[in-house]
Amino acid sequence: MRDSGLPGQNRRRTRGRASGGRRGTGHLALVPDLDETGYDGGPAVAEPGTEGLAGLGAAVEHPGDEGAGEGFGREEAARAICLRLLTSGPHTRAQLATALRKRHMPDKVVESVLSRFTEVGLIDDAAFARAWVESRHHSRGLARRALSAELRQRGIPDGEVRSAVSQLGPQDELATARRLVAKRAPATRGKPMPARARSLMGMLARKGYPAGLAARVVREALEQEQESGPGREDLAWISEEGSGDDWL
Repeated sequence: MRDSGLPGQNRRRTRGRASGGRRGTGHLALVPDLDETGYDGGPAVAEPGTEGLAGLGAAVEHPGDEGAGEGFGREEAARAICLRLLTSGPHTRAQLATALRKRHMPDKVVESVLSRFTEVGLIDDAAFARAWVESRHHSRGLARRALSAELRQRGIPDGEVRSAVSQLGPQDELATARRLVAKRAPATRGKPMPARARSLMGMLARKGYPAGLAARVVREALEQEQESGPGREDLAWISEEGSGDDWL
């Protein structure tokens, strides 16, 4: 009968426990919690297709950041958040500032990071505004008033808003309003004329067109339609004075 205290047995048992420990826990790993920006306190990891922005991390760092301690950690996190947002599409400075403050970034860090991003061209509110006006006017038919409101909601300064919407002249708005009415008018046929006019005027009003221009375009379109149909109705009542909230 073997003594249970023999060194050989103890060694075998010890090896067995160590081996069992490896088998039971070798596959486990601690995974840091990520916030919605994907930042875990370490360097940001680029998503597929974002290589172009990933390489800009160094470009937005400030000289001397290496010794900034906790402050540098905050700025690094703020840069990672901004780069992540910019990979999803253009953002204004105000939008990025709002996103950073929602993540409890100090105002000093927010201003420092956004100023640096503006300096290297990653934030350009003027370019954002010009692209917004061109895209939304051609795709949605929005007029200058509606476009101005949308840009201000996104934090674009008034001067940049005026400059961007100045790309659209009165003739541009007139042509687009006519196109919108020509597209919508056939769907209103069969309804009483006041209802048709109200529908078309309301559509233009919601897109930001002035009441006078909307009345002119709707009246012209309905008069032209009557020329090719039976009967003719006087549409002089479709005017700026007869527009307003009732058309919305």
